[in-house]
Amino acid sequence: MGRKVYVGNMSYETSQADLEQMFGDHGTVESAQVITDRDTGRSKGFGFIEMSSDEEAQAAITALNGKDSGGRALKVNEAKPRTSGGGGGGGYGGGGGRSRY
Repeated sequence: MGRKVYVGNMSYETSQADLEQMFGDHGTVESAQVITDRDTGRSKGFGFIEMSSDEEAQAAITALNGKDSGGRALKVNEAKPRTSGGGGGGGYGGGGGRSRY
């Protein structure tokens, strides 16, 4: 178990302060982050919280997973480490060579 917690299915109006307050009831919040779209700045509906201990993170997960927030049931679980490699494979587009007919 880690101290970092994933929070999904959030209302798009949920702010970083809202997250800090919600999780603060279950321990010390080291950091809170709402993930936003880089072009529009609008929330993507998920974020991450870092608690000060594994025990506090587990208590928050137990208390908040499935809890209604803004009419939506939160999905709260341990954050998975990012996989290396990133997205999308480039590769070579098909199409073959030019036809000589």
